[in-house]
Amino acid sequence: MIQNVLVLGATGGTGTAIVDACLARDLTVTVFGRSLTKLRAHFPSHVSYAQGDVFDVASIVTAGAEADLIIQCAAVPYHETVARQLPLAESVMTAAKQLGVRVVYVDGIYAYGASTGHPVSETAPLRPISKKGQIKAQLTQYLFSDTFHSVPTCLIRLPDYFGPSTQASSYLGLTMMGIAACKPTFYIGSRSVSREYVFLPDAAEMILNVALSKTNFTGIWNIPGQQITGDRLIKLASDASGDHKPLFTLTKPVLRLLGLFDADLKEIVEMYYLTKKPVILDGRKYQEAFGDLIETPFERSVPFTIGQIALAHQK
Repeated sequence: MIQNVLVLGATGGTGTAIVDACLARDLTVTVFGRSLTKLRAHFPSHVSYAQGDVFDVASIVTAGAEADLIIQCAAVPYHETVARQLPLAESVMTAAKQLGVRVVYVDGIYAYGASTGHPVSETAPLRPISKKGQIKAQLTQYLFSDTFHSVPTCLIRLPDYFGPSTQASSYLGLTMMGIAACKPTFYIGSRSVSREYVFLPDAAEMILNVALSKTNFTGIWNIPGQQITGDRLIKLASDASGDHKPLFTLTKPVLRLLGLFDADLKEIVEMYYLTKKPVILDGRKYQEAFGDLIETPFERSVPFTIGQIALAHQK
């Protein structure tokens, strides 16, 4: 039975949601990050703290001495994805192998490539069409390679997400944070296109259902969200904030221009195809194993997110 969980990248958007979900299930949690001060400020109580570098195997091994499970949520800067994704995986998986524990590796959808017009399942061939997609496909192969055959591994694929722990590094992060602060902000891609987003607390619960399962664990798992247009999402968020400040649409040419001054925005250009014809995840594997998907309606999740972000900024 899983009782002790080590969460890498615990202060990030996904990591925070997973820590909260673990604590709600009375699991013993160790939060891992580079700054002990940040960890203590982010999680004032109910957790153990481990300061370290996710690229340092020894520090992960030390932090995970009592762990039954490692949940890998640590992210590299977006513009460093290609260079640092595999070294990160090597560090995490090597530590897990030394510890003899199972690993949940949280990732996105880039490896699937372009949309085929149908929901994509876990068994779909990987046909990446971007540099980041290619490295994510290599990550998939690496996690399940012979080198780590002894490590029970689960690769979680999430669509774009939002929630109270949303940060600026996510696609919707700056949009939500700007609206919550009643400031002008932007939305990436056409606002008329219906895209898939998952509410982070919902995603965290579904991830834990997989992570704690005795019979359904190893392999790839899609954790789907729900579909909504940018216009509808923005209206729900703006209504919740009570202040409709200007919101600008970032098109591909605009992103290319802004990319001259911002390395992360520059890297979004090659992924822009996902905003025009989005990849939608097939959730049947999860449903067959665990029942219904957890889907908080946007009419509740978006206002809740805006309220929590605004409250956090007031502290």
